[in-house]
Amino acid sequence: MTHPFLDLAPLSAAHFASIEDRVARLLSTEQDVVVMQGEALLPLEGAIRATAGPGTTALNVITGPYGQTFGDWLRDCGATVIDLAVPFHTAVTAAQIREAFAEHPSIDFVSLVHAEAATGNTNPVAEIGEVVREHGALFYLDAVASIGAEPVLPDAWGVDLCVIGAQKAMGGPAGVSALSVSERAWARMTGNPAAPRRSYLSLLDWKERWVDGGRKALLHAPAQLEMLALEACVERIESEGLDAVMSRHSSAAAATRAGAVALGGGLEPYVHAASDAAPVATTLRVPAGVDASALVARALAADPALPLVAGGGALAKEMVRVNHYGPDATRGVVHACLAGLGAALAESGVPVDLEGARRAVAEA
Repeated sequence: MTHPFLDLAPLSAAHFASIEDRVARLLSTEQDVVVMQGEALLPLEGAIRATAGPGTTALNVITGPYGQTFGDWLRDCGATVIDLAVPFHTAVTAAQIREAFAEHPSIDFVSLVHAEAATGNTNPVAEIGEVVREHGALFYLDAVASIGAEPVLPDAWGVDLCVIGAQKAMGGPAGVSALSVSERAWARMTGNPAAPRRSYLSLLDWKERWVDGGRKALLHAPAQLEMLALEACVERIESEGLDAVMSRHSSAAAATRAGAVALGGGLEPYVHAASDAAPVATTLRVPAGVDASALVARALAADPALPLVAGGGALAKEMVRVNHYGPDATRGVVHACLAGLGAALAESGVPVDLEGARRAVAEA
């Protein structure tokens, strides 16, 4: 069988490098950007294992499940980990980071998730970055969910390791990911005897064999189709304009929050303050006596295309997440999601105001 995706000429090193350059422009960064050949967990784990070790004292901020994962990796590297956990319905503050530094002045590494799609919150990275920069710690940021939905500016914010993925707000592939790396971060890796080498996790291999080599020879055969999909999604963002893409996401989030409140029936935003809510996805708390998983199942039975999912783990009974990201960051999708949830609530005997929700979405 022949297929246009199966008969492409090999992706050249120059083409690969040009895609990295476009990602760097998306991040407004002068740092080295490396596109890695795997889902974002690859650079997320690789960056921690490259820079953390037994001599590291890490402040690990937990505002959702990924923060918990980062703490596990840091401990596995032998780092001393101070967890700063905040309720999932809110965001961490720069003041809390400053207090942690005052209590533990030996902290030399900070790990933070920008936007937690799983819990629907987003953290004020610009303010936090200023505090981290004053203290002198290395700043590691998971911006996988936030990139494309809200500003991500590693240089301006003093972020040393900024990991992104294309599968959410960017509307791109999940099979490749990228990170920007500061000179401080490269130096930390070089001085870390436990940093992975000759490994799929190794960032230093990319540094020495790709970046320092002038980006002329790839380490291994690239994931060609995913790289081309990444290039296409960045081109689409460039065509629409990054500001316009982010505006779509923030409007979708505001409309979802307003519509959920107007819908009634006890459905309400899970993240209390709109300023703490992530534009990539909106989480909603279901009314007492309603099981979130069952509610989502009823809505999806009527319309399987709705970007709805119940919360994970312990949140499965109380949280619904509306994934209004990428091509789904539109008024029509928000209308459809709230209509589906409203119909499912009504089916379970909960009174709702579908017309009020529609008006609220249109006004927002």
